[in-house]
Formats: sequence, C-alpha cells, structure tokens
Amino acid sequence: MTVMRRALEFLFTRALRSRLGIALAIGVVVVGVLGATRLISNPVDSADGLSSRPDGPIITVDPTAGDDGLLNSAAPPSPVTSPGARTPEQTADRFAKAWLGRPGMTAEEWHAGLRPLSTPALREKLTGAEPDSVPAEKVTGPPTMRERNETFVELLLPLDAGALRLELVTSNGGWLVDVLDWERP
Repeated sequence: MTVMRRALEFLFTRALRSRLGIALAIGVVVVGVLGATRLISNPVDSADGLSSRPDGPIITVDPTAGDDGLLNSAAPPSPVTSPGARTPEQTADRFAKAWLGRPGMTAEEWHAGLRPLSTPALREKLTGAEPDSVPAEKVTGPPTMRERNETFVELLLPLDAGALRLELVTSNGGWLVDVLDWERP
C-alpha cells in the first residue's frame, strides 16, 4: 500500500506539474480515444479506413439515351405555318411597320394596328404606350430568324436606330408577336 501511495503522490505532486508530464498525459488520452473509436467502428478490412469509395464507376446517365448536352448539333424544327396564313417573317414585317407608325398617328390608331398581330399578353403590356415613344423610324434590312421550335421563333429586325427583337408564337394557325424588345447599337 505504501508503494502505491508513494507512486500516486509522485505522479500528482511532481510529474503532472511539469510540462513534459502534461504532454505525456494528453498523449495517453488521445491514444485512448483513437483506440476506443477504432474498436467501436469495427472496420472489416484495415485497408478501408474511413473511406467509403465505390468499387466501380457511378453511372448516372443511360449511355444508350443519346446526347443530353446543352449543345445540340441537330437543327431545330422549322416553324409550321397553316396554308394561306402569314409566315413568321411576314408577321414580323407587318408588326414592325405598325409599331413604327406614321407621323400624326393617335395612340388608338397605333394600338388598333398592333392588335391583330400581337398576343393578349403583349397587348396588355403595351397598354398606355404612345407611338411617339418608339425610338426608330424605319426598317433598314430583312429580318434574321432563329427557329426555336415549330411554334416559337425569334426574329431580329434591323432598324435605323437599333434592332427590334420579336418573339413570335403560333395561335390558331397564325403567328403572333408575344415579346417585343429593343436593342440599341
């Protein structure tokens, strides 16, 4: 009993009061925690460690599904026009002429010219707009069309003071302007 008492007394009065003793005590605690963790986790293979890597590649896409990338090499389908109806280019040309208006035109006349060529959503957005607010006077070239799909196209018309970008959709077999945007040079 006296040997045990003397050993504990030495440990607490001299060894744990020095820096070396504290470092050794911390080291023993860390090794004890790591050993206990290793026993609790119970790895099957010691080479596995903490890794949970799969054995083979992870396949997230069906390789036979074809190209699912953003860049599509196939040409978009051509827009569909009913027999006897206006093409998207003709609709865009007529809309641009109506949008540009003529000198002395009233707001009611201007809106009446745009009404048969635009969707209800665009008519709503143009409510309160005046023909004097149009920033251009004339069309300076043919439209450039970007075909998005069979029922949606985007046309860019060059004007004397910029470009008019129109998005057209089909409605009851005819093309109508749904979005109007102005691009400055």
